[in-house]
Amino acid sequence: MVWDRQTKMEYEWKPDEQGLQQILQLLKESQSPDTTIQRTVQQKLEQLNQYPDFNNYLIFVLTKLKSEDEPTRSLSGLILKNNVKAHFQNFPNGVTDFIKSECLNNIGDSSPLIRATVGILITTIASKGELQNWPDLLPKLCGLLDSEDYNTCEGAFGALQKICEDSAEILDSDVLDRPLNIMIPKFLQFFKHSSPKIRSHAVACVNQFIISRTQALMLHIDSFIENLFALAGDEEPEVRKNVCRALVMLLEVRMDRLLPHMHNIVEYMLQRTQDQDENVALEACEFWLTLAEQPICKDVLVRHLPKLIPVLVNGMKYSDIDIILLKGDVEEDETIPDSEQDIRPRFHRSRTVAQQHDEDGIEEDDDDDDEIDDDDTISDWNLRKCSAAALDVLANVYRDELLPHILPLLKELLFHHEWVVKESGILVLGAIAEGCMQGMIPYLPELIPHLIQCLSDKKALVRSITCWTLSRYAHWVVSQPPDTYLKPLMTELLKRVLDSNKRVQEAACSAFATLEEEACTELVPYLAYILDTLVFAFSKYQHKNLLILYDAIGTLADSVGHHLNKPEYIQMLMPPLIQKWNMLKDEDKDLFPLLECLSSVATALQSGFLPYCEPVYQRCVNLVQKTLAQAMLNNAQPDQYEAPDKDFMIVALDLLSGLAEGLGGNIEQLVARSNILTLMYQCMQDKMPEVRQSSFALLGDLTKACFQHVKPCIADFMPILGTNLNPEFISVCNNATWAIGEISIQMGIEMQPYIPMVLHQLVEIINRPNTPKTLLENTAITIGRLGYVCPQEVAPMLQQFIRPWCTSLRNIRDNEEKDSAFRGICTMISVNPSGVIQDFIFFCDAVASWINPKDDLRDMFCKILHGFKNQVGDENWRRFSDQFPPPLKERLAAFYGV
Repeated sequence: MVWDRQTKMEYEWKPDEQGLQQILQLLKESQSPDTTIQRTVQQKLEQLNQYPDFNNYLIFVLTKLKSEDEPTRSLSGLILKNNVKAHFQNFPNGVTDFIKSECLNNIGDSSPLIRATVGILITTIASKGELQNWPDLLPKLCGLLDSEDYNTCEGAFGALQKICEDSAEILDSDVLDRPLNIMIPKFLQFFKHSSPKIRSHAVACVNQFIISRTQALMLHIDSFIENLFALAGDEEPEVRKNVCRALVMLLEVRMDRLLPHMHNIVEYMLQRTQDQDENVALEACEFWLTLAEQPICKDVLVRHLPKLIPVLVNGMKYSDIDIILLKGDVEEDETIPDSEQDIRPRFHRSRTVAQQHDEDGIEEDDDDDDEIDDDDTISDWNLRKCSAAALDVLANVYRDELLPHILPLLKELLFHHEWVVKESGILVLGAIAEGCMQGMIPYLPELIPHLIQCLSDKKALVRSITCWTLSRYAHWVVSQPPDTYLKPLMTELLKRVLDSNKRVQEAACSAFATLEEEACTELVPYLAYILDTLVFAFSKYQHKNLLILYDAIGTLADSVGHHLNKPEYIQMLMPPLIQKWNMLKDEDKDLFPLLECLSSVATALQSGFLPYCEPVYQRCVNLVQKTLAQAMLNNAQPDQYEAPDKDFMIVALDLLSGLAEGLGGNIEQLVARSNILTLMYQCMQDKMPEVRQSSFALLGDLTKACFQHVKPCIADFMPILGTNLNPEFISVCNNATWAIGEISIQMGIEMQPYIPMVLHQLVEIINRPNTPKTLLENTAITIGRLGYVCPQEVAPMLQQFIRPWCTSLRNIRDNEEKDSAFRGICTMISVNPSGVIQDFIFFCDAVASWINPKDDLRDMFCKILHGFKNQVGDENWRRFSDQFPPPLKERLAAFYGV
């Protein structure tokens, strides 16, 4: 056939019969299940894009060729849509005009499939910047809404709904002369249309503009809400769903307008949460989640709790479909390999250096990983999860006031003979754990043993949810004498780690990791037994659960620390880990959790890790080098080389940090024989913040472990550290700050030339409002350390930071870092005593936070306190110290005799 390259474009365009047949043939072939045929079709379609009027044929098949079957015509439209996405700017004008007019003329096609395809095509053209260049599109579509013909009205509305979804921002801007001022009132008229499909489109269109508080909608907000209420009882589920969705969004945006009707809205949402249509029920259930985050929730809902709680609890049962999807009747599946799409991508959390606090461990508001996450394989979000999440949030709002509504229900559920009901009761018990913990304590001595029994229930889904619920009460279990609950719970949970059902293995492994975090060294007596189980799981687990097992082993190492460093434990644990390590290829993402796990193990084992460190170290350096090389190729020739996955490099840097921390000076030989410092120099300048964050953590750890190798690079590293003191990137800034402090301790007086590069930024950060606690503490320590090694340079600025410095360090535990920081502050005070005069009470308070300082540090404190007292005289000191809170006064008198 002959393709005409220079088509003369008129609206009277007619296809060439042979060309048409060729395209129809292609459309037929592309519906073939055979992938080779599909590949050939793709290539042919790409070739056809060379011809300017190819796209005319596609629109012709979609809109004019009524003799063809609908799937083929629709497919032709979808191929055209992809061409529009990829090559629209190259379409000749005539082709573009032909496509646009054909779309508008056929939006009312008698087939719903063809109408929808035309709508998709229109919104794709519109979002290619063509709303500006197609001025009659919106007026035409809005005009077609008034058509007597149902198909035309529905087709136009379908297209408008897609445009509102895809182009909401530009519709509400001056670019188009604010079409919404006309469109929104127009849409509102259709809320009362006789066709359910059209009512549904109308609500969906307006819903696109709630969250952005679009002016045109806010002008008509009362009429919108009134119209929504009129649709409350609509017989069409899709309409009810859109009404619920609108009310949920209005809660966030226009609570003021809903408040007068709140009683009725809550009653309505209660009904909808029990809707026969699960999609409606799910939308309605979101209402409780959103309301719980509003300050007025407590007062608004309190009178509805007796009705609401049973509805939520009822929604927490597995539906029949869930059970089928979850293979709830398959009890043993441990030998069936996982399908790869079941395995969620993991995200590595880069290292952040933080201080220990007096209360317990590291105090950062980490997102708890114990979200309600007990059935991740079914459609990720469903009524059961939403109901459970809502109950969890409400438990946090009402605390123990919720229990009178819950306890009577729980009694019935937890001992029910039907497993589905009993299972939902166990989920309820877990959901309220955080909010109602205090009120639940009296019942736990009876409930925990019951739950431990449920761990051996014959239904796998009961066993798995029980693991999760018990993990939510781990904190209480650990607070009791170990033999009472901890030991039986641990024993039973470890049996479940070796369950024959994969879902139970997963739940048990996650629950055990939570228990490890809570119990810490309480687990030391049982280490042999725990390791025995976890190592046995290695040989038993399929792919997905192996990844969770790594986490459980890493958490164990973090929790028991150096207690793991016994030859018999190392002998059990290391061979299977190293075996996995040797099996995995460098490009395998399973390396992430394994590297994280090894990092924790290396830190815990310390010198015990020495026999294994060389190949591990080498591989990490290689991973960093490979990733950097790939990134350079990609920067130079992006079309030839794809960008690397930088997570490999981040995880490798973090494991190197773990090695440096665990092995200390023993890592010196390895560093000497590698180019790690050159690689770090590149990593510190990477565009990706997480890469910089991990490289600064490693810099600090290597500075502590083998400074002789770091020192020659300091002149190159310091300016980079200075530019990264930018609190926009909290974790990068935090680790850079910490590294500067470690470097200054090693450099001593030689730090002098570098002080101007960093001091001003650090003083600025410590004075910033809303700076996270960890960053404040690290900044204070680093300022103190700089002052310790170079007091002459730092002391003149004392007055600018002394107050926030004292308040941020009063809560951290006595340790080496705090010690060097306070020595620094004392040295600076002796250089510039007037810098501390105005804030002396803060200094006194910070000194009193020490439990037992070293003798020479105590002498420094004494000297400053007595010096101040002697300088102001007894009378003034008495007046001054009368402002102290009593505990501070007593402490200073007892410890320092002032």
